[in-house]
Amino acid sequence: MDAKQAFRAVNQGQISPVYVCYGTESYIRNEFIERLQERLVEPEHREMAIVRFDTGETPIDTVVDEAETLPFLVPSKIVIVRDQTLFAAGKESAKTEHRPERLLAYMEQPLESTVLVFVVPQEKLDERKKTVKTAKAKEYIVSFASLQPEELLRWLIKRAGGQGRSMDAPAAEELLRRVGTDMHALAAETDKLCLHAGQGGAVSLEAIRTLVPMATEQNVFKLTEELAALRTTEAISLYHDLLKQREEPIKLMALLVRQFRNMLYVKELGGQGYSPQQMASQIGLHPYAAKLTAEQARKFSLERLAALLGELAELDYAMKTGKVDKALGLELFLLRTGSQGAS
Repeated sequence: MDAKQAFRAVNQGQISPVYVCYGTESYIRNEFIERLQERLVEPEHREMAIVRFDTGETPIDTVVDEAETLPFLVPSKIVIVRDQTLFAAGKESAKTEHRPERLLAYMEQPLESTVLVFVVPQEKLDERKKTVKTAKAKEYIVSFASLQPEELLRWLIKRAGGQGRSMDAPAAEELLRRVGTDMHALAAETDKLCLHAGQGGAVSLEAIRTLVPMATEQNVFKLTEELAALRTTEAISLYHDLLKQREEPIKLMALLVRQFRNMLYVKELGGQGYSPQQMASQIGLHPYAAKLTAEQARKFSLERLAALLGELAELDYAMKTGKVDKALGLELFLLRTGSQGAS
């Protein structure tokens, strides 16, 4: 099942005895585990009713022993296990030996008073493993994938609404452009903006531009946008602002390389008929970032992107061998690129 179905079931009181929570969106996964705790455990009982393990340090026998032990002085308990061994595609830890058959037997007859939650912080599970096959057959698996661009915008608007404030789509888009797609950072900035707006107020574009600093990666994204549009003056001004914030030229160059490389990948995949969602999965980007990268890539030719990556490789060598001043070298690259354009 996906995250929406899992939340709906828990809200309706349909609690599974075992969950295998996997996926890259840690914010929603943590929110789901918190929802489970709210449904099953009183706040004053959490110390006794919530037990945590890591299969990198603890054998599965110990975990199952705990799951099979009746809760003490509380009606139910939650056993939360961080795992990159039993369900994931990673190699087993040399420090810890596991007997998967013990877990397989438990999943067939789980204890009613225990909810066993495995947290697998990876994009995919290892479908070849018996543990995964059994969990799938029992419908214990929950996927926590990154939100699609439209979902992320709706989530921001809903979060503001839940605090008695309003936020329209242009404001939510500006917040995404400034912060990026990290939901932990987006939640913190949204809460800050809601406090500023006051009860019943609106989170405005002006407030976002005033109160929310642009993340370094988002600044680099903006930098490539200015270069593509031949706005060289704006690009250099933005670069100087980043230097004033003590950002290292080599770090900025590495981010530029990554952005130009992502644009090249997106352009090639688009030519092969890939959808934005498929592109995001192939490149390892958030769907929203993949969408913006595709929009930006349309302004560059494949040949131009390849040439820029070649220039950056030469600049990297020159900067690291001391043949050129780091800050000046990158500034000259930006001036050349801006004057030549994207074609």
